[in-house]
Amino acid sequence: MPIMYNTGDWFTLQPDTYRKFDLHTPHWPIDLDLEYMKVVCAPYGGPIAVTRDPEQIVPIKGTAKPVIRIFDTAGNELSKIWWNHGKLISMGWSDTEELICVQDDALVFIYDMFGHEKESYSMGQEASLTKILDAKIFQSSTGTGVAVMTTNGRIFLKHNNTKDFRSRLLPEMPKSSSECTCWELITEDRNSYCLLGRDREIIKLFPGESLGSITRNLIDKSFERIMLIAVSYNHQNLALYTNTGILWMGSVDMKQKYCEFDTGRKDVPKQIEWIMNADKTGSDAVVIAYPSFLLVVNRNGDKNLFTYDNVIHLVSEMDGIRILTHNSHEMIQKLPKCVQNIFAINSQEPSSFLFEAQKKFQEKSHQADEYLSLFRNRIDVAVNECIEAAGYEFCTTTQKCLMRTSYFGKGFITSHNPERHIQMLRILRVLNTLRNPKIAMPLTIKQFQHLKPEVILARLVFRKHYAIAIQVAKHLKLTESWILEHWAYHKVMNDKNDNEVARKITEKFKNPSIGGISFCNIAEKAYAAGRDELAIKLLELEPRAFLQIPLLLKLGKFDRAVQSATQSGDTELVASILMEIKKKMMLTNFHMIIREYPMALNIYKKIMNEWSRTALYDIYNAEDDHKSIAEYHFRNALESDSLESNLPIIANSYTQGRRNVEAELCSDTNKLMKLQKALTNKYANIYGHITFYRLSIHSTIEKLLELGEMKEAEKVKNDFKVPDRRFWWLRILSLSNKYKWDDLEKFSKSKKSPVGYEPFVEVCLKQNNLTEARKYVLKCRDDRKSYLYIRAGLYDEAVDTAYDQKDLNTLYMLQQKANTIGNRQLLEKINTNVAILASKK
Repeated sequence: MPIMYNTGDWFTLQPDTYRKFDLHTPHWPIDLDLEYMKVVCAPYGGPIAVTRDPEQIVPIKGTAKPVIRIFDTAGNELSKIWWNHGKLISMGWSDTEELICVQDDALVFIYDMFGHEKESYSMGQEASLTKILDAKIFQSSTGTGVAVMTTNGRIFLKHNNTKDFRSRLLPEMPKSSSECTCWELITEDRNSYCLLGRDREIIKLFPGESLGSITRNLIDKSFERIMLIAVSYNHQNLALYTNTGILWMGSVDMKQKYCEFDTGRKDVPKQIEWIMNADKTGSDAVVIAYPSFLLVVNRNGDKNLFTYDNVIHLVSEMDGIRILTHNSHEMIQKLPKCVQNIFAINSQEPSSFLFEAQKKFQEKSHQADEYLSLFRNRIDVAVNECIEAAGYEFCTTTQKCLMRTSYFGKGFITSHNPERHIQMLRILRVLNTLRNPKIAMPLTIKQFQHLKPEVILARLVFRKHYAIAIQVAKHLKLTESWILEHWAYHKVMNDKNDNEVARKITEKFKNPSIGGISFCNIAEKAYAAGRDELAIKLLELEPRAFLQIPLLLKLGKFDRAVQSATQSGDTELVASILMEIKKKMMLTNFHMIIREYPMALNIYKKIMNEWSRTALYDIYNAEDDHKSIAEYHFRNALESDSLESNLPIIANSYTQGRRNVEAELCSDTNKLMKLQKALTNKYANIYGHITFYRLSIHSTIEKLLELGEMKEAEKVKNDFKVPDRRFWWLRILSLSNKYKWDDLEKFSKSKKSPVGYEPFVEVCLKQNNLTEARKYVLKCRDDRKSYLYIRAGLYDEAVDTAYDQKDLNTLYMLQQKANTIGNRQLLEKINTNVAILASKK
């Protein structure tokens, strides 16, 4: 079925089909003639740098000083770089659209597309001393690299994206009287190496080797020297061009030869570039640019010729070749399979039938149904292929036809998911916007998908296409806050009216749907630009208080910084800014600021408590905080072992602070310390080295009981109003620890125990004295006796007690215990008692 549609730019190199189509016509300035210029183009529709070719004799217009002019692909001039350095050897673009310029003394300068110098570095002292003969800017897996060849034939490499600023020296070339005529850089995995052409041989310089390796006899036909080397975009294929016009094509390792093609030309072409497939899987053809015509040759030796009136510049892309001349801007690419299926003559593919059916449907012809009947079972394939083909097209009319066809076809699919159709419409709208000469970024869909929308947005923002970038972000449902921030930076740097800038920024950022905006970042830019008033105005717009603080400190707004920090509730933040502020102002002023903010004051006190007690006392004294003053003296007294002498001062401070309980405790502590001093002096002579210092009242009584000083212990008890329960416990523990069981029994009978008699049982059990424990169990409460007998292991007594108290639960528990220990006699007794009690219920 013939479909004559959009096929006029196709050409065939058996067995593949290629197409050449226009991007947009550049409008260069009148004073620019590319024929006499060195031209370097950034890939992915990036900027173009041109400078006068010093090897050509041309009349000089204006100044003789070298000038690098940077344009977009539509011919709009972006900037000029007046070259005030040494001799410019080479230039090229990095993967981030930075212009890299190499001069003969091995210095490398990096500029952005607007002519601003970003950085410079040297390729090394050796390269600088021997001077640079040629240089290459190349792409690798680690980013953009620079390679230079010195006059003595040594090659140095450096990757811009690495932290190592040293350049790497490649192996030395084998000695020869001949000079190299061409060279190229190749990246393999993470290694970059060099191929050089010298006479009839190829030299490979691989890092780490001592000497370069030589490959000869690659080309069968007669020639004298290799003039050009070209490597494919994916660094998998190699092309060599000889002085006799022979083109050799093969793999980059030179182990496989695709073909040898005789061009029949004796002149050396300007460029050779490989055409990458649209899916970036390989390269099947090369484009050779002569001064007036273009020759396309594939692996099978098939060719096609295009003539031009102007000089030709080739730009290698990931999915084709761009052709730039003074009057045109075109692209050659291998025809995508989906496009060929739809538009090829006599195509029998479902997508081709669907396209024709849609046309007939628009014409209201019954033939639409006839076409549909040919592929109804594969209509989903046809729809997807039409959507895919629309992405490859640059012509908007063709895009519309293909998307209209897919829309028509999906109506015949019962469970069709429209997401792919909608997404392609969004992408096409973005691509068409980027291809507009005002934006001048002619990206293909494969380039768009490779770069990712975020990178494309960043490039739009850098070119100051803010409105377009925001619309693209909205269209692709990406965040737009950072774009607005970048726009705000631009306003801060270029608009000198503070009030107007603040108003415009507020107006732009007031949309509640825009999240993640930080006014502090913009205020920081204003501060860096010396616009303090504008910075303060912008800080007032920031709703998140903690973000304001760093810049407030720089601006000297300490009071506002403390306020913002306390509002954030972040104690670590408050602590850090307090220490920062303290360094920058007088202490009295600092105290006046933090007194207004209780949280900040408390945090500062805590810090000073660990760092500087003197500063802490100054704060307490200034605030008449007598309680804190007392605590300050108390802590110092403890650490200096002078508590006794300082207790009156501490008690006085508590009294002034109306803390009567604490003051009374100080008096009691003073009284206790005097007593302990007297006891130490009294008993040291009797018992040797002994001390009561720093003991609590409890421990003091305990120690006296240990010594057997009962009367003294009772006196301390009475003087300090120690409860009877505590004293009895201390007495019981003391007697049991000394195994004085008779004294313990006498003590239990001295009067009614305020703690009961279980403590007596517990201390006896602790000392494994069951005989004494029995005595006291009898005095315990009836409901506790069974439990205590069990604790003591007196199971017979426990059974009798439980039976007397009719406690079946305890009997059951004892029954399990008897089973466990295997006491049959006890078990029978328990069973009998259980049976008797159960029968009485």
